[in-house]
Amino acid sequence: MTNQPDPARFRDITDWVFDLDNTLYPHHSNLFSQIDVKMTAYVSELLQLPRDEARALQKELYLQYGTTLNGLMERHGIDPDDFLQKVHDIDYSWVAPHPELGEEIRKLPGRKFIFTNGDRNHAERTARQLGILDHFDDIFDIVAAGLVPKPARETYDKFSALHRVAGPQAAMFEDLARNLAVPKALGMTTVLIVPKNFEPTFSEIWERDPDDADDVDYVTDDLAGFLRTINGQNG
Repeated sequence: MTNQPDPARFRDITDWVFDLDNTLYPHHSNLFSQIDVKMTAYVSELLQLPRDEARALQKELYLQYGTTLNGLMERHGIDPDDFLQKVHDIDYSWVAPHPELGEEIRKLPGRKFIFTNGDRNHAERTARQLGILDHFDDIFDIVAAGLVPKPARETYDKFSALHRVAGPQAAMFEDLARNLAVPKALGMTTVLIVPKNFEPTFSEIWERDPDDADDVDYVTDDLAGFLRTINGQNG
């Protein structure tokens, strides 16, 4: 599932911005499911709730505050460092190295960034497991964002100001369409990454964003192939 890149849309791009989870590694790796389980356990232990009640609250916090972390900070004043350390204590071998993706990222002209609602350590470990870490200029994580998650406008503004990223010269790759609304408004070219053989029936469908379709310029289930097409045009 790909609508092919238009050469004219990417010819002047000098800043390439990538989400991490379910974007730089495929959805079927299921890495985030480990984090999800850890977050439920954290909520359960913190509030002494049975697992099913903890999970329901976790999802409520995610929907209301953008991340479970943000909700727990707002409602319960937790230590964000403690939360981030515990929920990212996972097995990264679930992610398969992807040298082809690394090569295509390396070839892109200009700067490359990871922009994630996770923390830097998680991003570094994931990108290192993929074999792509060395191709990025920087990682903008939830701590750099002042613990304010995407899709908040202030977080994109903070990222853009820090790295002097101008919208029309930037492209953003994301697995959640709602996180592309602000980049689109800023003039960025937006690319939505969907799972292979995407069917809108998989669990947690509430995370999909049909109302944000106008904010998406391109859709692909093959990031490496999409970048290969761009690099062929740039070459």
